[in-house]
Parts: sequence; C-alpha cells; structure tokens
Amino acid sequence: MKLKKIYETDPYLEPFKDAIEARHSRILSAKAKIVGSSTGRLAESVNNHLYYGLHKEEDGSWVIREWAPNASRIYLIGDFNNWKRTGAYELKPVGNGNWELRLGGMFLSHGELYKLFIEWPGGGGERIPAYCTRLVQDPETKVFCAQVWDPAERYSWKHDKGFRRPHPLIYECHIGMSSEEPKVASFSEFRQNVLPRVKKLGYDTIQIMALQEHPYYGSFGYQVSNFFALSSRFGTPEEFKELVDTAHGMGIAVVMDIVHSHSVDNEAEGLSLFDGRDDLYFYHGPQGHHPAWGSRCFDYGKDEVVRFLLSNCKFWMEEYHLDGFRFDGVTSMIYWDHGLGKDFGDYALYFDQGVDENAITYLGLANMLIKEINPFAITIAEDVSGMAGLAAPFASGGVGFDFRMAMGIADHWIKWIKERTDEQWSPGEIWYELTNKRADEKTISYAECHDQALVGDKTIIFRLIDKEMYFSMNKDSKNLLVDRGIALHKLIRLATVGTAGDGYLNFMGNEFGHPEWIDFPRAGNGWSFEHARRLWSLADNGFLRYGCLQAFDAEMIHLVKRYGILGSRPFLLRADEEKKILIFGRKNLIFALNFNPVDSFTNYGFEAPAGKYVKVLDSDAAEFDGFSRMESDGEHFTVDGELRLYLPSRCALVLIGE
Repeated sequence: MKLKKIYETDPYLEPFKDAIEARHSRILSAKAKIVGSSTGRLAESVNNHLYYGLHKEEDGSWVIREWAPNASRIYLIGDFNNWKRTGAYELKPVGNGNWELRLGGMFLSHGELYKLFIEWPGGGGERIPAYCTRLVQDPETKVFCAQVWDPAERYSWKHDKGFRRPHPLIYECHIGMSSEEPKVASFSEFRQNVLPRVKKLGYDTIQIMALQEHPYYGSFGYQVSNFFALSSRFGTPEEFKELVDTAHGMGIAVVMDIVHSHSVDNEAEGLSLFDGRDDLYFYHGPQGHHPAWGSRCFDYGKDEVVRFLLSNCKFWMEEYHLDGFRFDGVTSMIYWDHGLGKDFGDYALYFDQGVDENAITYLGLANMLIKEINPFAITIAEDVSGMAGLAAPFASGGVGFDFRMAMGIADHWIKWIKERTDEQWSPGEIWYELTNKRADEKTISYAECHDQALVGDKTIIFRLIDKEMYFSMNKDSKNLLVDRGIALHKLIRLATVGTAGDGYLNFMGNEFGHPEWIDFPRAGNGWSFEHARRLWSLADNGFLRYGCLQAFDAEMIHLVKRYGILGSRPFLLRADEEKKILIFGRKNLIFALNFNPVDSFTNYGFEAPAGKYVKVLDSDAAEFDGFSRMESDGEHFTVDGELRLYLPSRCALVLIGE
C-alpha cells in the first residue's frame, strides 16, 4: 500500500508541499551521486573506512592512507621508527588529496603506538589518523596515540544480529560509571554485573553512551575526537564485542549513542586543523564553530565529509553488530543557528532559510544506509524542535528516523514539580502533554534521562525528596516528604510509560531513584569519582526504600511487555480537575491514577468499556513501599457502562479487562 505524504495527513504541512518534495529530491540526488545510479545501494558504495586508515594486507604487510589535500608532506611516526620523520615512512600523494604508504617488508606489531606528522604550508604537527580505530592514552602524560590493533585471536561471534524492536524499552547507560566502585568501569564489568540487571528489570534494549573516543571523560562522550575509535578507557574491541554478543544472547538489543552533530575542537586528538586547514571537515568561518559547545561543526555539504560520516555508521554496525543508533544533537545539526534560543511554534521554521538542508540530506542518507545494512536496525533522533517529518518514513516525505525522543515530557514533569503545588497539578494538562505527539511519527517517551541527572539539574527523586534522602530512606523511618516522593516517583513513571507512543527510556539507576547527581571527575571536584558511579547496593540491600522503587519499575516494564500496549493508541476516560484523578485506557488495560495529595475516593465511578476487570498493578502495594490500602481489591464489573473503584490518594491502579 502506498504511503500517504506527510502533507496529505497533516493539513498544516500543505503550504510546505514544495519544500518537502524538494527535500526528498535532494536526498535522492545525493544518493545517486554516491552510488552512481538511481537504483544502487548505499551499503555497497560507502566504504571509506576500508580504504583510509591503517590496514593489514593479505600478505601480512601494512598500508595506511589519509585524506589531507592541504598537506605538503606526511610521515608515519611511532614506536617502530623511534618517532622520527624518515623517508622510509613518508606517505606519497596518490591524487584527489589522498596520501598512501605501503610498508612492504616493514611490519608493524600488535600494540605499537603511532601517529601521523603532517606538514602544510607554514606549519605542521602530529595528528591522529582520521579513520583510526584504536587509541590509548598515556596515564602520565595524558597524550593520546593511535595503536596498532592486530590481536592473535579475533573475537568469534556466537549469536545472530538483527533484533526487531518496533517498541523498544530502552535502558540508557554509561559504561564507565556503571560500577559502584569510584573508578572507570570496564566493558567486562558491565557485561558481568549490569546486563543481568537489565534483563531482570525487563528492558529489551540498551542505549550505550560515550563509545566513540573522547579526550575529556567528563564530557559524557559528547565531545568526540576520533569517530571510528572505541573508547579504550573502557576496554578492548574484543571485550566490547563480547558485551554486545552476550546482550544478544539475553535477547537485549544494543543501540549506540552516536555523535555526528559536532566534533571536539582539539587539534592533537581530533580533526580540527587536521592538515592546517580550518575547514577540511568543518564549515568555513564562524559557521564551523559551535558558539555554545565550543566544538566544530561538520560541513554536511561536502562529499568527503558525508562519506566519512556514512562510513562511520557502517563501520560501527558491521564491526560491532550494533542494532541501531540514537543520533545526538539533531537540532543543532539541522538549523544554522543550532536552534539556540528559538521557540519552534511555527511550521515555517522547519522549511525556511534557517534550516541546514545539507544536514537534512545527510540524515536522510544515514537512515537509508542503516536500513540497507540491517532492515531491523532502529534510528532515534534527539530533536527538541519537533521538526515535522523528521521521524516519518522517507517514502511519505520524511527524513526516515524510526523514532524521535519525546523530549518535552521530561521538561513538563520538571516544570510541574518545581513550579506548582500538588493541589495545582492538572490531570488534563498531564494527559495533553504526555499524549501530544504527531500521529505520523513514532516517539520514545521518558520521565527523565541522563540530562536530568547531571550537575546543574536534579533527578525527579531528588527534586521530590532532596536532603531527606540522606536520613529517611530506611524502610522503618517515617517521613511524610519521603512518602510523597516515593508515591509520585511511581505515578510519574507509570503515567509516562502508560501514555508512551512507541517506546520508553530510563537512565541507568533512575529506576530505583538513584540519589544525588552525576558529576564526572574534574578540577572543580578534585577529580573525584564519588558521583560518577551507580550505588546498586542501595536497591539491593533490602533495608532501604530504593529496592521498592526498583521492584515497581520492574513490574511496570514487565506489564508493558506482557500486554503489548506500546504502539496502540491511549484513550482518555476521565481527567477530573477537582479530584486530581487521571484515568485512561490502553488496549484492554485501564490506568487509574489519583494525584490528589490528601483525598482518597471510594466507589469512584467513570465510563469504561463493558466487562470484568482484574487488578494487575497496584502502586500502593507493600512490596512497592505503599500502604496496602487496596490489598483486598478483587474483581470489578461495569454496571450500566460505568466502572467504580477505590482510589486512595497518590496511588495508581492498572486493571485488565476480561
């Protein structure tokens, strides 16, 4: 069946029909330019990573190639030649700005360190090859070097790749801070200690941050220097492959948080002034510098840059068997002003001169390529602008992302918690903001992700409980503020996942209300790891309330999976502003949430589909640190089209119709 165009399903897009079609044509033209025809496949034409960089030939010799059109000379330097620039290790120009060195009888050994020394008119300097796949950092000098990676035994994959995830339940995670110990955790530790937790909690997808090499650990992986290199601070490529393979064996898909929105401005590690030119990989002039992030902005209109980024997608998928990508900073990519300080209340802003159509074209190509490599792979766009069509299929006039992050939901939860008393919360507004999504696009909802946990912000639990987390989280303690926080933490999450369009996300540890903030080692905190870890024991020791929140989250996630509600359309049954009650349906489930801080309601009636209903989740149960006020609650029947329930204050009930 032919898909309708997005301007046919959304009348507000009709005035922009020509712009949408022009965008569609640009992407197709760019694809044809790369593959050489209108029918070819990107996956067969994008292979820069197989040409550039250091590669071992079939005869055991080595070849290295680099694109550096402004260079006048390039030398390979390293352990093997005492870091000296010599004629035997000089790359030769081979045309189109490319340089090559075939080492012939000069062999390289696994683990040896190397760099390029690039000379250009008026200067020169040491550089890391742009397509380098392995770097290590000297613990003393903190200098990064490329490393020859040629282990005697390559990892042998045990499980098939290709997970279908139409409705992912995502556990967002960071390898380095996944240990309870104050240190940088490893891939192996994550595989052994965290993956089983994810499986037990019920999440079916992990989204891993900070995989691409980044010089500054505290950047959370968002200041990438080397796009093809797996960050060595977490372990080796073989150890990461084993992590991915083990996850697949558990039925868990692995999605990478990929950064193509900008690049670190470092010269020694990154691409900035790589061959002496300011605009080799980046836009010329001020447009090539991000004013808020202090980083470099890719020139998405340059063929070599587009091929570099597309090859990067292909490399990560094929080398590490990844199941998809969450593209970071899409808003910054697609607008010339990076969306800074802009209120996107007008559809015209999605199609006017403020849009970088080069970036849109690149993202369209990236989505095509990823689907060609693995039709089951998923792509997720992090975009705060709400650009229409970004997560719509390409055939319908969209850019092709499978999902967009529903970023406004987390912002609204923060707003309601910060700016309103409990009595001022509006069930109708909550319903509207949680369900206000484009009908032609799929979304991933979340109450909070890593953004809300970083220094300068607060997690939901910390906003609700604050300093009482240090004194009153013991199960035996009595504290009204903590009781409120625990109850609302559960309601907020249940409302979010219950109304989620097509997927749900949680950041590592937030399921049990991990206390405090995330603060990576930096000069300002004395390079401490105190807040760059996860205190799993708080949820596991059995004495604290964190374990009850973890149990609720697990039951909530398993319920969503068990009844397959994601992808269906939620429908409103009651938004009672006076009593602060929100009731909605999802397939044959009914979610009844009482946000009232004081009042409980017996025999509360509302219209519901006829039938018998049985309780399947009760946020007030003792195992979830509730007061067991609905313990004896049993079967419920509609009478004259109405269902009646007992709804205690600050609690939620989920029923299934039979």
